[in-house]
Amino acid sequence: MIDLDYVLPIRWRSDAGLEELTAYLRRLSTYVRVVVVDGSAPELFERHARAWGDIADHVRPDGDLDFLNGKVTGVTTGLRRARGEHVVIADDDVRYDEAALARVDALLAGADLVRPQNYFRPLPWHARWDTARTLLNRAFGADYPGTFGVRRSTFLAMGGYDGDVLFENLELIRTVRAHGGRECRPRDLFVSRVPPGVERFRAQRVWQAYDDLARPARMAVFLLVLPAVTVALLRGRHRAVLACAGLVVVLAEIGRRRGGGEHVYPFTSALLAPGWVLERAVCSWLALGARVGKRGIPYWGRRIHVAGHSVARLRRNHPLEGRIA
Repeated sequence: MIDLDYVLPIRWRSDAGLEELTAYLRRLSTYVRVVVVDGSAPELFERHARAWGDIADHVRPDGDLDFLNGKVTGVTTGLRRARGEHVVIADDDVRYDEAALARVDALLAGADLVRPQNYFRPLPWHARWDTARTLLNRAFGADYPGTFGVRRSTFLAMGGYDGDVLFENLELIRTVRAHGGRECRPRDLFVSRVPPGVERFRAQRVWQAYDDLARPARMAVFLLVLPAVTVALLRGRHRAVLACAGLVVVLAEIGRRRGGGEHVYPFTSALLAPGWVLERAVCSWLALGARVGKRGIPYWGRRIHVAGHSVARLRRNHPLEGRIA
């Protein structure tokens, strides 16, 4: 048994995946302590309590927490309940094995935040498409996974993180850095993730583009793509467009091969990267329109307007410099 707490925040509208998740949690409970923070409707909560009562600490979100982003409410509640120093936070579609959990635990001995890399299994077409985003993120650093390892003492000392933002993963990373925390980004620590259904995948398109408002330089690049491609095509510069598409494929392939990623990421996703860039370019304009129009993004029945806080703002509030390993 690893001296590690596994915090799973959920808020389900149906129990379509209950049997599979229960089997995963049962296996997980033989390795680590499991805390499930369940914000589901009462009838679903009771069904989950019957399924998980003997394998996890199954609790409601704390009543004093009411963030716009309900995941942060669940994460904060779970960190309060955790008993050990080392904690894994994971979405309900993340699937660890014992070796990955042991490695996160070992890395937390020298870091405040560990950032694994997710890959999809199985690989339907939309998972291959979305993997292009992962590859490009890895080409320029590391992807933003649906799971982290975190030191409980660090999390509590910094007072958690802002839960009224859409890009809560980035907010957690930046808050740890702002408090002088050490972030570890092992590009060869791969953890599988079950892909969303096609309907949810479609709903994520503009939502994920809105996240880039927290990274203005990246947002500006995507906003420039569509007009640049349009002008080039109107002027007959087809070779230039093809050359840029080829460059995107090369960058995605660099991200695919980093840390041995070619063993888990399909080559087809590198080939799909130019298409993903065009999609993100279109969705970035839609996201900008939602921000300028002050509509924000609908998220589980609420609207979130802020994608995330800048590093500068967080460091003004918490002036210690973070370190990256």
